[in-house]
Amino acid sequence: MSSFIEIGKEVLRKEAEAIIQVMNGLGDSFDRAIDIIHGCAGRVVLSGMGKSGLICKKIASTLSSTGTPALFLHPADSLHGDLGMLQKGDVLIAVSNSGETEEIIKILPWVKRMGIPTIVITSKEGSTVAAHGDVVLNFRVDEACPYNMVPTSSTTATLALGDALAIALMEKNIFKIEDFASLHPGGTLGRKLLLKVEDLMHTGEAMPKVYATAGMKHVILEITSKRLGVTGVYDGEENLIGVITDGDLRRAIEKHDKLLLTKEAADVMTGRPKMIKKDALAAYALKVMEEFSITSLFVTAREGDAQPVGIIHIHDLLKAKIV
Repeated sequence: MSSFIEIGKEVLRKEAEAIIQVMNGLGDSFDRAIDIIHGCAGRVVLSGMGKSGLICKKIASTLSSTGTPALFLHPADSLHGDLGMLQKGDVLIAVSNSGETEEIIKILPWVKRMGIPTIVITSKEGSTVAAHGDVVLNFRVDEACPYNMVPTSSTTATLALGDALAIALMEKNIFKIEDFASLHPGGTLGRKLLLKVEDLMHTGEAMPKVYATAGMKHVILEITSKRLGVTGVYDGEENLIGVITDGDLRRAIEKHDKLLLTKEAADVMTGRPKMIKKDALAAYALKVMEEFSITSLFVTAREGDAQPVGIIHIHDLLKAKIV
């Protein structure tokens, strides 16, 4: 094995250990940080220099996309006019691994005078930057470089900590997948989050349907002609009471052999079929199919309805690039 592969593995091991170290060190200060951000009437403003600044940009982006408005403020630019981006009601998250970043230190007294709550992320709890924090998220990790100097483990740990803040805030804000969808209208992600079951389902004559008393010859013809590998089984009141899939047919052949064609749909069907509401996200339909290892769902207009208005197949999700 290449020595460079071993070096790569060692770097990844050290960075993974750094994240675990930060995880084990989380305490009350994390809860306080969540409370401060949740109570923020304005925006969460992140500020850091160099590589910490790059991490701040990613954290700001993640917060914004999960329901917590956030932006990045370059500490050097803030000393030349951009400080006006900070307003009363905002929260500042200052990131400084050393805790002695000059540009950050220069803006903190002004931030204090404005009464803006400050959360500090640093590896030096007793540093100058930490002294200005209302809450300090402190961690100390060894860098993955051989000289313990190049920002590697520390930036990875900070990024992971930012993700932890964002996801915890999602939970506290009861941020749903529908909320996430409204913030991601474009591209593949937009398709996954905006398309609903009713946009993709088969309706009317395209829905495979037989009655419980139907003979198996009719059942087989219905499954074959509708090309979805399944048919719904209905009672006399048009309620869906079961399904018969290609798999059900194969098992029925093994069980009944030549007597299969003497059976009725009710003898072969699987009862209590899984259904989904038409206004559910297509991505959720995929989740249900994966959870129950099935390839189709009958669709209802409302929760608890027994009379489907459509059917959606996993191939529909594939064509729409939901998978």
